[in-house]
Amino acid sequence: FHREAATPPPEAKHATPERILSAALGPLAALPAGEPAAQGVDLARWFETQAPLLAPLWIARRAHSRTRECHGDLHLDNLVRLHGDITAFDGIEFDEGLRFIDVLSDTAFLVMDLQAHHRPDLATGFLNAYLEVTGDYDGLPVLRFYMVYRAVVRAMVATLREAQGVRTPHALPAADYLALALRLTRHWDPRLLIAHGLPGSGKSFVSQRVATACGAIRVRSDVERQRMLGSGRYSEVDSSAVYARLRAVAMSALEAGYPVVVDAACLQRGQRDALRAVAAAAKAPFAILDCTARDDVLRERVAARGAAGTDASEADTAVLDLLRVRRMPLQPDELERTIRVDTEQPMATGAIAAAWLRMAPVGDGDE
Repeated sequence: FHREAATPPPEAKHATPERILSAALGPLAALPAGEPAAQGVDLARWFETQAPLLAPLWIARRAHSRTRECHGDLHLDNLVRLHGDITAFDGIEFDEGLRFIDVLSDTAFLVMDLQAHHRPDLATGFLNAYLEVTGDYDGLPVLRFYMVYRAVVRAMVATLREAQGVRTPHALPAADYLALALRLTRHWDPRLLIAHGLPGSGKSFVSQRVATACGAIRVRSDVERQRMLGSGRYSEVDSSAVYARLRAVAMSALEAGYPVVVDAACLQRGQRDALRAVAAAAKAPFAILDCTARDDVLRERVAARGAAGTDASEADTAVLDLLRVRRMPLQPDELERTIRVDTEQPMATGAIAAAWLRMAPVGDGDE
């Protein structure tokens, strides 16, 4: 939908830093006196602090066609299950400025509303699926601002409904949205988990579930390889380019305050050290998710995946053999930060997530 949506004409003033800040501050005026108004003051201060920091990125995103004719009001009340699919309806038509917006502002609305309705798993799943399709990881620094703004919009709508005595099924009170908005401004959890293992070892299966459980941004080497290089590119030169991209995404997400899972083989010490250095630069905890399985299981899984043709990974048994030769075992200093998972056994996602949470930031002595 976003990829095919129209971009505004060059002379249009949509999605400028001034318009974005004004749109965020506007709904706060509708908050009633007392605690909501006091919360509004805190949120206004946060918006005004963040806007100058984000302005260069907003300008760059507009220049790179990230402003498009979006839905504009993409919360759960405007989604319906129709013939087995989720369909959006009731997009904004009356104001171009509210629908010609940054695509991540549209996306953030649904991510926020799923969180507000106590489904962080669906929020994370949707966000990671969207980022995987679009590759718009460079926009992660603006995502939090948009989520807080959208929570404030829903708080304003709820306030007006409550003042008019309007009751709608499943509607959340304004207080819930304001509490979420404030929580989003304060919740900062940068930490890095990198997968490690041969093709077929279950890295993607495990990393996806851990990311969902932890609300983490997940980036996959197989997806980025195809996006950057096309199919069948597994040379060392190609891998260097892919890992550089993974490091850039991880740094962007960590600096934006999000936990990050890098789903890649990370079979060479240099690849792992470079990602570890990213965590060190961000002063973030770092861990290795070591996924293992017997060789016959690896071959069976790789063959089955190739026959199904439904996964981004193109690694076949020949690639498996190639990577096995290139593999550099984890060293003692790495094992101190390693979470081992035998993927032939039942998986305890909660235990893996807890182990990651216990990891300390990478210190100067660890770099």
